[in-house]
Amino acid sequence: MLILSIESSCDETCAAVVEMGDGIRRKRFDIIASQVGIHALYGGVVPEIASRAHIEAVSRITYQALKEANVTLDDIDVIGVTNRPGLIGALLVGLSFAKSLAAAYNKPLVPVNHIRAHTAAAYLAYPGLEPPFTSIVVSGGHTSIFDVRSYTDYVTIGSTRDDAAGEAFDKVGRVMGLPYPGGAAMDRLASAGNPNAIHFPSPAISGDTLDYSFSGLKTAVINYIHNCTQKEIEFSREDVAASFTHAVVSGIAAKLSLALDKTGNNKIVLAGGVAANSHLRRAVTEMAQAHGAEVFIPPLSLCGDNGAMVGAQCYYEFLDGKTAGFDLNAYAS
Repeated sequence: MLILSIESSCDETCAAVVEMGDGIRRKRFDIIASQVGIHALYGGVVPEIASRAHIEAVSRITYQALKEANVTLDDIDVIGVTNRPGLIGALLVGLSFAKSLAAAYNKPLVPVNHIRAHTAAAYLAYPGLEPPFTSIVVSGGHTSIFDVRSYTDYVTIGSTRDDAAGEAFDKVGRVMGLPYPGGAAMDRLASAGNPNAIHFPSPAISGDTLDYSFSGLKTAVINYIHNCTQKEIEFSREDVAASFTHAVVSGIAAKLSLALDKTGNNKIVLAGGVAANSHLRRAVTEMAQAHGAEVFIPPLSLCGDNGAMVGAQCYYEFLDGKTAGFDLNAYAS
């Protein structure tokens, strides 16, 4: 089955052609029109600007994806599109374009949840991966743990109660003067520092819960930097980055360990943009090995937002009969 998939939930306009079927999970072509350079001017994503940039890019990259995959819209079997969650204006651009194509070429239209799509990126990297497993999606807008019971049955068993891990990385990075987005630069800086130099609070909420809170950790790091600056106390940016990163990844791994105990699953999928962080990849891998569990982490090219992951999840949603009419709407949450 050939699937054309479109993703526009935040600041990346993405289109892909993927081929899915019995024993087949592969992307024919995947293209991303990034807006990082635009939003770097403002230190974060500006929703209205993101929506306008999607409008300018979505048609061009979709037809480029078809061309590079050596197919036409007549060859496509299903059109999948992210319709939740995300920035509402950004979502509506991709959704409106996908609906237009589906109507013009009489193709089934399948709505895809952005969070599920991040998990589905692992299917493309690991053809033998099947549910059940435990999935954690760590990104700029989400930090959630799921008991994935089937390809379309996701049960949320833990999530952040305020900020997401990726948002904390970006905001701390901005205060430290790192280029936007701050995650990649923070990863490199942390590798040169001492993770035990400064004690920062854990984002893992205490008690019998699998939830997180990154707001307090983010504030503690920013206050530390501001206090040192105001009192003209020298501090190591490398040690701050390393200690902050250690608090984030150790907290995530701790709750993920409890999640394995609660679900009884012996497989873990780590996905989302922050899954590209080398420290998090290592911490989750070490934790999984301690549990005797297998860990599945998509390659860096499939961690951030992309169209291929939407196509992979679209396939299973389609098999489950979850097609939509042209009254399909977008939802921010």
